[in-house]
Amino acid sequence: MAEAHIVVVGAGVSGLTTALLLSQNPAYRITVAAKYMPGDYDIEYASPWAGANYLPVSAAGTAAAEHDRNTWPELARLARDCPEAGVHFQDTIIYAHASDTANELCKPDPWFAAILPNFHLLPPHLHPGYDHATAFTSVCINTSIYLPWLLSRCVAAGVQFRRAVFAHIADAAHLPASSSSSSFSPSEHQSSTLPTVADVIVNCTGLASRHLGGVADAGLQPVRGQTVLVRNAAGGVMAGTGRTADGEAEMCYVMQRAVGGGTLLGGCAQPGNWDPTVDPNLAVRIMQRAVALCPALVTGERSEAGGRGERSERSEHGERDEQSKVINHGEMNGRTERAEIAGQGRQGKAGEQDRAGAQGTAMGGQGTEAAAHKRDISRLSIIRHQVGLRPVRAGGVRLAKERIAGVWTVHNYGHGGYGYQASYGCAGVAVGLVREVLAGLKGKGGKGEGKGKGKGGRARL
Repeated sequence: MAEAHIVVVGAGVSGLTTALLLSQNPAYRITVAAKYMPGDYDIEYASPWAGANYLPVSAAGTAAAEHDRNTWPELARLARDCPEAGVHFQDTIIYAHASDTANELCKPDPWFAAILPNFHLLPPHLHPGYDHATAFTSVCINTSIYLPWLLSRCVAAGVQFRRAVFAHIADAAHLPASSSSSSFSPSEHQSSTLPTVADVIVNCTGLASRHLGGVADAGLQPVRGQTVLVRNAAGGVMAGTGRTADGEAEMCYVMQRAVGGGTLLGGCAQPGNWDPTVDPNLAVRIMQRAVALCPALVTGERSEAGGRGERSERSEHGERDEQSKVINHGEMNGRTERAEIAGQGRQGKAGEQDRAGAQGTAMGGQGTEAAAHKRDISRLSIIRHQVGLRPVRAGGVRLAKERIAGVWTVHNYGHGGYGYQASYGCAGVAVGLVREVLAGLKGKGGKGEGKGKGKGGRARL
């Protein structure tokens, strides 16, 4: 095959990342066909509503953990070298109870401690009301910048984009590689008469794969999330907890986006709930929990954490720096306190460790009146309330290849709430599967569904 035409269906973070990695091969002509594109906001389009961040919950030794592991290097590179992508480093604290440790994120010794800079446990007096707290450097992604950035990178690499709505996944095989039309919506009658022009389809349709003809994956279900985007700054710290007193379906997290993207307050995880409307009572609880966890939202105090993190890679000689930094975290058990401590983190570069900065709290205000002031959610400047549907799949993400209506299709969907932090790892596997399909078409071909690593490995752009 001199040149292969590949149609990627779906323009969320998974579809765009897969298209971008495919575009590295000059022998591929790539078209992204989707109902929704970056800049659109719709309940059917999950990616714009995401946080987004890198906070792995995948269990050690699983394929999901490998996808997360292989995504981190690229997200870290973007935060370090490509500010225009809207990805930035964030000093992060996760507060947890012992009962939360079934979740990898809430463990005191998660697998990702080996790859995220400055990972360490906070001393007990800095997490009153919780059994333990971990601190490390991660990233937060401004989705309103990052999705268009991915699209622009694809366009620069020669990827074509078309608005399209498909009743059946195999309909995408009839999409011309080039056309003066910017949209394509074949009817059932037309599809049977149009020529097949695509060699491979890559299905990145997320929750739409539940009803998409030829796929109809009943294992997919929505897990509803609701957040509040505010103008208030979070004091430089991305923070989260395990379970909350408001029930297992509700959680607390605070993340400040780069480039003036506001601060996202969350949230909830409601399985099987398709409701696109905002629950005002839930919104109040989200804001109350966020302000209690991070009073800086309403006090305007500045806080920092976690040492130099990835940014220490800018030092050519890996010098050891001592810093004293202040972290802002929320009210625990109705009490606040102020502390400043020194500590060491770790930064792996050429086997060396950098000294992380000090970890501490900057809270202030012991009296009832001061505490009430810190919990005053009326001081939050709300940009908008948001609802999104996470595409959660029983058994996890589907990375597989199969022939559907005579057309080879590679699947990359079902990422739940972790599409961004697994994006490059999953896209690398999908690219490997496309390569396997094309090798088979070039030779004797093959039949049936294949699952596996696809020899994707780490993505590097």
